[in-house]
Amino acid sequence: MNMLVDGEWRTDAYQTTNEDGEFERGTTSFRDRIEDDPDARFQPEAGRYHLYVCLACPWAHRTLLVRSLKGLEDAISVDYVDPFRGDDGWQFTPEKAGCTEDSVNGSDYLREVYQAADSGMTGRVTVPVLWDKRAETIVNNESEEILRMLDTEFDAVATRDVDLYPEGYREEIDRIIDEIYEPINNGVYRTGFADSQAAYDDAVDELFDALDHWDAVLADQRYLAGDRLTEADICMFTTLVRFDEVYHTHFMCNRRLIEQYDNLWPYLRDLYQTPGVSETVNVDHIKEHYYTTHPDVSPKRIVPAGPEPDFDAPHDRDELPGEPPESLLETAD
Repeated sequence: MNMLVDGEWRTDAYQTTNEDGEFERGTTSFRDRIEDDPDARFQPEAGRYHLYVCLACPWAHRTLLVRSLKGLEDAISVDYVDPFRGDDGWQFTPEKAGCTEDSVNGSDYLREVYQAADSGMTGRVTVPVLWDKRAETIVNNESEEILRMLDTEFDAVATRDVDLYPEGYREEIDRIIDEIYEPINNGVYRTGFADSQAAYDDAVDELFDALDHWDAVLADQRYLAGDRLTEADICMFTTLVRFDEVYHTHFMCNRRLIEQYDNLWPYLRDLYQTPGVSETVNVDHIKEHYYTTHPDVSPKRIVPAGPEPDFDAPHDRDELPGEPPESLLETAD
């Protein structure tokens, strides 16, 4: 795969699988923090920060969801790269529906944003990217950390009173996020990019064991951490909403559709119908990205027509204890 090496773009420098054919995700390069602290280098301020995302990417989608749920649209600007990623990496194609120009740095490719932050960087060029307009650098490109910062450090400029990491739930939220990451969030990639039968078998077994487990948990509670919508649900949602459309077929995660789960399927519809969520989902970008960007998996780059799950169908999850934050319900009214 492609990456920067000493600041130069290379198309043959990154291997996605190990000697056993197992997919291994690379580490992210920028790990600074925004903190609501007067001594912090990066402090939360309206208009100072900018997100670079792809609507197809589940990791970037996490940050868009928090931005929407917290009401940070006016405080944090955003640009959208093309869902197709070729040899030149993520590209800005404003003439394409749902895509934008680079409104901050004027770049043609996202790699130029990375080079602006570190001219000698060695590492992958990924989304999401959280950019500081004042310091003219990347603050962070690790989705879980960006999600947490947007959720916990920007209350003073947020327009909605939404707390996705509430006191009393934090240990459980962290445990769940860790527990679902490897078998589910990363598990679909471990399954789809496996280069050996043994690696695939291990990954697909772990994936569906985990999905079965959480389907059982959700039989008696509305959300993953109980009666509150939390960051854990954000992390689960961005994988589940892509599952039937792309992971089931494209990544050979085909033991079962999410639509066939008694609880995961209505849980997914419940989250999708939460005010502020559905507008962050772009199925066209999702399908175009996966089916056209991985020629080693889908060499013909044909985007399939279906299956078109009905995320707006009634779910009855509101019969369980708990509900979305009151400020989101007020928005819906």
